[in-house]
Amino acid sequence: MDAQFWDERYRSSDRLFSGEPNGVLVTETADLTPGRALDVGCGEGGDALWLARRGWRVTGADISATALERAVAAGADVADRTEWTRADLTLTPPPADAFDLVSVHYFPFPRTASLDGLVRAVAPGGTLLFVSHDLADLPPVLDGGIDPASFHQPADVAALLGDDWTVLVQERRPRTRPGPAGTPHTHDVVLRARRLR
Repeated sequence: MDAQFWDERYRSSDRLFSGEPNGVLVTETADLTPGRALDVGCGEGGDALWLARRGWRVTGADISATALERAVAAGADVADRTEWTRADLTLTPPPADAFDLVSVHYFPFPRTASLDGLVRAVAPGGTLLFVSHDLADLPPVLDGGIDPASFHQPADVAALLGDDWTVLVQERRPRTRPGPAGTPHTHDVVLRARRLR
């Protein structure tokens, strides 16, 4: 699942995703004061642009140049509050202590890669939101022979959090809207944690 894989996937249609923000993001950030946000695996920018339009200064990071081009085009109205960066955050972690919100939705973060960099990117007082598909909804092997269990889950992230974190939400919940066409998942697994210091 490298840059070529994702570029080809995005090029396979005019728009791969709806452009709407993920329901968990909307719910879990409603009470947060806008600050600096990192949208990990931002794709075409639905979440990042939603945050920017609510006053956040957002860095959208994705491995796909095609996805980022679409995000830039869709976000002309908030260009002053968005920064788009082509990066593989499984290899190069974001800056430490830099973001008031680190949002990770359905990002295929391999278990072979360390999560420490994502956790350290959250500034003191900030929020980490990590959302994945419930593995119970997925087949044991996805298209392309990919094992969905080979990616980090919210429980893996929770296990890394020490005494300077408080877990606010750690649960399985029904999706607020159907997934993209052809996706079988009906439930999300959600972790929301706040860094205390």
